[in-house]
Amino acid sequence: MRRALDATFGWRSRFPDDGGAGGSPAKNLSGGHAIVGRRKLTIIGGGGVRTPLLIYGLLERQASLGLREVALYDVARERAELMATLGRELLREMDGTFALTVTDDLEAAVADAAAIITSIRVGGLRARARDERTAIEHGVVGQETTGVGGWAMALRTIPVVLEHARVIERVNPEAWLLVFTNPAGVIAQALMTYTRLRVLGICDTPSELFHRIARALGELPEHVTCDYFGLNHLGWVRAVFVRGRDETARLLRDDEGLRRLYPAELFAPELIRALGLIPTEYLFFYYGRARAWANQKRVGASRGEELERLNEKLFHDLARTIAAGRAEEAVAIYRAYLRRRSASYLRLEGQAESALSAEWPEAEDPFTAATGYHRVALDALMALWGTEARRLVLNVRNRGAIADLEPDDVVEVPCVVAHEEVRPLAVGRLPEVVRGLILAVKAYERLVIRAAVERSATWARLALLVHPLIGEWELADRLLAAFQRQDPEHFGDLVP
Repeated sequence: MRRALDATFGWRSRFPDDGGAGGSPAKNLSGGHAIVGRRKLTIIGGGGVRTPLLIYGLLERQASLGLREVALYDVARERAELMATLGRELLREMDGTFALTVTDDLEAAVADAAAIITSIRVGGLRARARDERTAIEHGVVGQETTGVGGWAMALRTIPVVLEHARVIERVNPEAWLLVFTNPAGVIAQALMTYTRLRVLGICDTPSELFHRIARALGELPEHVTCDYFGLNHLGWVRAVFVRGRDETARLLRDDEGLRRLYPAELFAPELIRALGLIPTEYLFFYYGRARAWANQKRVGASRGEELERLNEKLFHDLARTIAAGRAEEAVAIYRAYLRRRSASYLRLEGQAESALSAEWPEAEDPFTAATGYHRVALDALMALWGTEARRLVLNVRNRGAIADLEPDDVVEVPCVVAHEEVRPLAVGRLPEVVRGLILAVKAYERLVIRAAVERSATWARLALLVHPLIGEWELADRLLAAFQRQDPEHFGDLVP
């Protein structure tokens, strides 16, 4: 197996220590977990707004995936039924061959599934909006996965995800669990620490950057390989190869090419050249935190607050249109919503532009885009169930891939995936200019997981102190007190 993968990926396929992606070691090819016959896929959080987008992608690959059923589970049954109606219209339009079912019974949903995607938001968008508003009012940037927002989301979400995991362990322990629930790296770390499930964390941020790099170089994505490393929403590209030739220096010299790598004006080309690394977009909340906060103040809103308004309108329009029997029109409404959401991404924080503005420039159709939420999920499923080795960036156990981190730390690195086996590729030592930031954020992740599991106010406060975007004890204390007041359902049980 290793010789075959080395032949495919060359020097970049050096493997660290043995071990699978999640809690239990991945099986080898001769005695693995290969699932024969037609498969069931379960989506926990199937009432989420991106579910129809994922169904579209599954329909595009339905023959290769061999799906017999896609099961949507959500505690908000009405929302799940609404998303299922859009999904069934897509099934009709695209000659779907699998069944689309909805349930609020978690055991029934996960039973017999070959893979399970978790994509939940505990507290809904209202909680995200409130989290981000609280951060802004305390003088720090409000963002759902980074800093205060990520801390609050983790404390609220980890107990629920672990409760789901216990059901899966009992009912279907051999299923793959793909983590889209944010903050994805922290959630994957909690699952790999406290369960024996086969877990992969997935995110579309790295692949989006890789495609933009290819476009900036005027190359096809399949001809470009990016040497990537980091944590979820904290990653960098340190080298770019075009058909095996190192083109990093050429890209770093190109100011306009560097600007085209991002959906908004986030990083000065001089910053990127000084680093000698190409940061993913979420590094803006570290390298440009003051500007991001100032733009949120200028607009008078956070991204979460604006999405809450957009989603309220979306669900109102969908319910009205579907009730009138116009499912095809409902899909068109949904597609227009995705376009606005995509076109406005990071524009508020980067350029003080509101997603609620009357007009936005025409965005690429997210359904047919080469990257996105549905594409990275499909890539992972195709790799796990396929017959050819694929190179994907995933959130997995480190196993020595990054020399500076512990073996059981979850990292976001290129992996070789084939025949339900996942192996991270060796990264080596971290560059000096980002080592401290990565180590600090990983320390924060360990602390916030411990706080969530033990329901400890002390660990929760310490996690904020350690986080590079907070770093003050008094501020951490005020933030914790604010969340205990405004969200007693999820923070009221934290004990000293």
